[in-house]
Amino acid sequence: MSQSKLPADWNEDKIRQVLDHYESQTDQQGAAEDEEAWASTTHTTMDVPVDLVQKVRDLIGKREAS
Repeated sequence: MSQSKLPADWNEDKIRQVLDHYESQTDQQGAAEDEEAWASTTHTTMDVPVDLVQKVRDLIGKREAS
């Protein structure tokens, strides 16, 4: 089995912490966390046609690089 690539600052301990966080949540806590994420005023979620995904990624990359 091949290993997945992880972000540079992630390791086994970090993965276990994240798993513990989500596995120990009640349904109500998970729902509250989801609602809080959707209430963000700095990001949005939208459907993007598949053929435009790379262009959107490129634009985001340019913005982050500036």
